[in-house]
Amino acid sequence: MRIVVTGPVPGVLHSLQEDDAPLDAKRSASGEPLTFDFIVSIAPGPKFSGKHVRREGPVRRFVYVRVGASAGDCFSPWNRRMKIDIHDIPPDLIAQAMAGARLVATVSGTGKDGSPACATIRPVHWRTEPAA
Repeated sequence: MRIVVTGPVPGVLHSLQEDDAPLDAKRSASGEPLTFDFIVSIAPGPKFSGKHVRREGPVRRFVYVRVGASAGDCFSPWNRRMKIDIHDIPPDLIAQAMAGARLVATVSGTGKDGSPACATIRPVHWRTEPAA
């Protein structure tokens, strides 16, 4: 799976969350996209699992992208997480992923107020691409 954060606030650290630790910390110098690649297992149902997948209740599955202090920047004024749902990916894309394609979510990295996006973030776009 790949998450592309478009338009992140320049200079703010972002990282994919694995367990309770930040992972693969990145920052955008001038608002260029940030990309996070990780493994997610998909079983019929669909059922999602992997070390980056979080669960809430019997159905909801999501991944976190940490922002600012929670991503490891102790000087950041922001301490946030982006929660990106994966349980509601369109079925045709799930079928393509189960056949070997990579799922790609594009999310906006900046909130309406100009600060880093946080809370539940709906992907602007889901698509698949050939796995590398």
